[in-house]
Amino acid sequence: MIGLEKSSRFDFNSIRFRVWGYFVIFSVIMLGLVWTLQTYFLGAFYENMKLRETEKIASALIREFHSEDDITDFYYLLSETVDQSDLYIRVETGDGINLFSPEYSSAPQTSIYGNVAALRLRLLENEFSAYSEVIPGAKGAKTLAYACYLHKATEGADLDNMKNSVMLYIFSPLFPVQSTIVIIKRQLMYITIIALLLAFAMALYLATHISKPINNITKSAAEMGQGNYGVQFNGGPYTEIRELADTLTNASRELEKTDMYQKDLIANVSHDLKTPLTMIKSYAEMIRDLSGDSPVKREQHLGVIIEEADRLNVLVDDMLTMSRMQRRKIELEKHDFDLAGLIESLLSSYDILADKEGYHIQYVNPGPMMVNADEARIKQVVSNLVNNAVKYCGEDKTIIVNVKKVARRVRCEVIDHGQGIAPDEISHVWERYYKSSTHHVRPTEGSGLGLSIVKEFLTMHKAKYGVTSKVGKGSTFWFELDQVKEKRIKRQGSS
Repeated sequence: MIGLEKSSRFDFNSIRFRVWGYFVIFSVIMLGLVWTLQTYFLGAFYENMKLRETEKIASALIREFHSEDDITDFYYLLSETVDQSDLYIRVETGDGINLFSPEYSSAPQTSIYGNVAALRLRLLENEFSAYSEVIPGAKGAKTLAYACYLHKATEGADLDNMKNSVMLYIFSPLFPVQSTIVIIKRQLMYITIIALLLAFAMALYLATHISKPINNITKSAAEMGQGNYGVQFNGGPYTEIRELADTLTNASRELEKTDMYQKDLIANVSHDLKTPLTMIKSYAEMIRDLSGDSPVKREQHLGVIIEEADRLNVLVDDMLTMSRMQRRKIELEKHDFDLAGLIESLLSSYDILADKEGYHIQYVNPGPMMVNADEARIKQVVSNLVNNAVKYCGEDKTIIVNVKKVARRVRCEVIDHGQGIAPDEISHVWERYYKSSTHHVRPTEGSGLGLSIVKEFLTMHKAKYGVTSKVGKGSTFWFELDQVKEKRIKRQGSS
């Protein structure tokens, strides 16, 4: 509840406020840039644009002047350019003889003739191939003056020879932009108000819709923290948040299963501890009260106590092994050994089951099968698989252990003829605390950690493993280890 109360308050560090703030700041910056560009740089941009347009027209006229066509085409292009634009164009020789000037031009001609002489002088006295300047006029009016050579006398010629050059003068009026800027400012004022209102509304909408699924996830996480592991996380329409929600939902389901398995473990361990402890206490009391003086009965009762103590020891060992693996305290000590010989030695300890309870464990030693692994851990793997087969084997009480070579690996199979495993349970048999719904043949209960320990040890060895099963026909648990090459075995033998 404390977490929910905090989330209900206004938080300046919340995603909702940050998204809203960033969006608004971005909108203000963009509007500020538009204001600056339109009000302070419009005049300079306008002059630049007119200069580039004038240079483009001058280049076209120069190309036409130097073409091999009749000169009348050049004068026709001059007249057409003047008629279709607001330019005043004049062509003169270097000594000021007019070759072309329009009879009429929309361009203001105030002070143009005086400026032509000034432009001509700058071209003649300097090495400019082109020259431009802005000429101020009355009432803030300005004119862009541009001058260039259509034909230039040879290099190094004196001033008199330079008079044989042909020069082009273009005058382009620069209309006052202040009135335009005033209009733009007024338009920008309305645009700014509308844009800011839309930005505030859109930012609030986006911030709310982004933060809402995160708030829902937080509430669901708070419920899960209170032990409600079945809670569903909803990520909304956004991919990243939806993936987070799906991950948390899967985590919730896994926690729910783990919690269920742990409860089952406590129940199973309590039962498994209670039964042998009761037996140990009962038979100890019987020895004290009844069979203390009878060697035969005393030995029978002590045998039961030892058997029950062994069951307790196996249960505790499994729990300690799993705890050490969870804390990554187990390190493998690999060396080369004969897997077939290890299994034969291990299976000899199950002879008591054959003698007392009628179990049949079939194993044919295929000869040495050398592998490189942790011998003690692999022995525990095989032991757990055989114990599992003993508990779930069929009425024939037959367990088959096969060891064979598959490609460059050694494969060990433990087969039983029991009830098998349902298809929907096969993927869970390796999980901790999980027990199959199949009825046990042997009336003993385990910790539910045997196959999980098998999985952990084989994973540490990077070994392949698996299980195949058919309901009513039995199961086959298997694993594969890399076979040691013969050259390596011979080399170690010679050393």
